[in-house]
Amino acid sequence: MAASAASWAGDSVVLLNARLPDAARGLASGKVQSANVRIADGKVLAIGADVTPEPGEASHDCRGGLVVPALVDVHTHLDKGHIWTRTENPDGSFLGALRLVGADRQAHWSAEDIERRMDFALRCAFTHGTAAIRTHLDSDPAQRVVSWPIFDNMRDAWRDRIELQPVALIGPDSMCDLEEVRAVARWVKPFGGVLGGAIANHPDARTAMANIVKAADEFGLDIDVHCDETLDPEASSLLYLAETILEAKYEGHAQAGHCCSLATQSADVAARTIDKVTEAKVAVVSLPLCNMYLQDRQPEGAVRTPRLRGITLVKELKAAGCTVAVASDNTRDPFYAYGDLDMVEVFREAARIAQIDHPSDDAWDWLRALTALPAASARFAYDGTIAVGHAADLVILRARSWSELHSRPQADRIVVRSGRAIDTTLPDYSELDGLIGAPS
Repeated sequence: MAASAASWAGDSVVLLNARLPDAARGLASGKVQSANVRIADGKVLAIGADVTPEPGEASHDCRGGLVVPALVDVHTHLDKGHIWTRTENPDGSFLGALRLVGADRQAHWSAEDIERRMDFALRCAFTHGTAAIRTHLDSDPAQRVVSWPIFDNMRDAWRDRIELQPVALIGPDSMCDLEEVRAVARWVKPFGGVLGGAIANHPDARTAMANIVKAADEFGLDIDVHCDETLDPEASSLLYLAETILEAKYEGHAQAGHCCSLATQSADVAARTIDKVTEAKVAVVSLPLCNMYLQDRQPEGAVRTPRLRGITLVKELKAAGCTVAVASDNTRDPFYAYGDLDMVEVFREAARIAQIDHPSDDAWDWLRALTALPAASARFAYDGTIAVGHAADLVILRARSWSELHSRPQADRIVVRSGRAIDTTLPDYSELDGLIGAPS
């Protein structure tokens, strides 16, 4: 059900009977507090039980519903999104996805194709309540001259709705070539981008990570790498990234996505990596939906249920003091056939998959994994908190508790941006029919 943009009129409103997790204010606490919230001129002016409407001031009764910050999706692939209808992944495998996306890119990724699919995806994310997105962009020489200018235009068009960041995504062979990494860094710099790549169990993984760190340091860039997206326990690119950062005394922000092999390594090997990752201050992003879709998928015709699901060790990383985030990853493409850039869905599924609901006193602190923590690690201007003096960018849910939040999809949420409730009608898939074809 769409929320009307006329839920309240004027520039001032008091949200009554709201329930705010401490994590909504960026605090590491499992507590939830009841409060009223005054919003005026697009900002939060006051929070407290004693905040009441002035004569003639509008109010909205949240009826004990949870109020959380607008959300941060710190690992996506906007350039790949919504190609499933024209390019399906018949066997659901990782290698199949790589091959099929490459073929789709060669055949279809014109400026118009990328722009229309990106815009569709961003409208979905905005409607669901996301305020900041980091996207990886395939960045081989032929594609980056097309994709990055389109992204730059899209960032300008969406500047007042979603804050956008780009990351250069290159493959392991390019990462192992220092001059190629430098060329990518040189390209990224004027766009205010981040240097990244994807590598798992590769014989030159340590060299690849050293090249990424060296080039990022030379060009003053942050780092965001796909690490160890495999169940192979020998894959150690995350460890190499952390060790290289420490050896080089790199001072930028670094982030690693996936890190699936941690879940298949022995406890002592994983602990050693986690210690280094924490020391190097590498933020780790879990992509539970995509990893569950791809990892341990059996060949076509095999009759075996998947057993090793590839979710990284989020609890152990968090306990060690590492910054941990969760994010969407791919959307309706060969790497993940589903999804809608809905971070409420990601949070609900992460709670089930990673069992972050216990101990219950800490459960609400995980809200920071899709708000304040990724906002800080990615250096977004938006900080992912609800605080006095900050922009009133938030999501009002009907759910009043953890159980209610995770039991229904919260499709009736109210999304507030700059103090006003937006229209939450999602774009229709048929808009893309002329681009990617109608479903058969």
